[in-house]
Amino acid sequence: MLDDIARLRRFNRAVTREVGALDTSFLGRGRPLGAARVLQLVRPEGTDVAVIRDTLDLDSGLMSRFLRSLEREGLIATATDPGDRRRRIARLTEAGRQEMAAYDHIGRDRAARLVARAGSRSTEVLAAMDLIATLLNRDHLTVRPADPDSPEVQSCWQAYFDELLVRVPAARSGTFTLPEPGAPAYRPPQGRCLVAWSDDLPVGCVALRPLDTATAEVKRLWVHDSARGQGLARRLMQTIEDEARDMGLHLLKLDTNSALSEALALYRATGWHETAPYTGAPADVWLEKRL
Repeated sequence: MLDDIARLRRFNRAVTREVGALDTSFLGRGRPLGAARVLQLVRPEGTDVAVIRDTLDLDSGLMSRFLRSLEREGLIATATDPGDRRRRIARLTEAGRQEMAAYDHIGRDRAARLVARAGSRSTEVLAAMDLIATLLNRDHLTVRPADPDSPEVQSCWQAYFDELLVRVPAARSGTFTLPEPGAPAYRPPQGRCLVAWSDDLPVGCVALRPLDTATAEVKRLWVHDSARGQGLARRLMQTIEDEARDMGLHLLKLDTNSALSEALALYRATGWHETAPYTGAPADVWLEKRL
């Protein structure tokens, strides 16, 4: 039986080979993986060069070489930010946008063929990939505001509702509608909606909507299976509480169900206390926290 370290090293070698990390022409487009990854992080509207460098953990010299190479190919243009001359902004040219479209087409085709190779085990293979990628991206996970009608929020809320229906029998008699009919209550200045991102995958969410001028309700805390056990739910709750303080709120409330034991444990460990019922089923636990 292979030991754990040997298994991990075998996995690393397989992934290196599969993604073409050692190819001098990544995906057959004439440049190595490093330059291709820099190109993929440049947006048409512009991206701070320092953000790209930090995201890829590149040293300044190597980053400069990649940028010069892409500029010579006519794929990007870099310029000093007029608002802050310490920042350099890289932008895709029209040729760069076409090259990115080619990368996307080839990459999606290769990914589809890999999933097809998994056959009937594709679901568990994809779940394993999600778990590994989220673990590797743990230190780069970001929490950002989002609109309640955006695709990422809709995806997170649908997953939240699906899990609720499985774990809370009383919820099966309820009605969950997306897009959210009460979406304005989750938008500034009234409320807030946050999404946690692991690279380009939304892996968690939480929301806040007002109850009165001094009180708001925390809603729809959810974390993707692959990101659980890493402190993300606690981070989301802390971030939404900070948002509430910045809004001048004094009291937060939430309702939940006793079947959601992990969530209840988190709330109680972070200073939430029992309060009088203020909603109906499927809730059977009501909590509040003074800010």
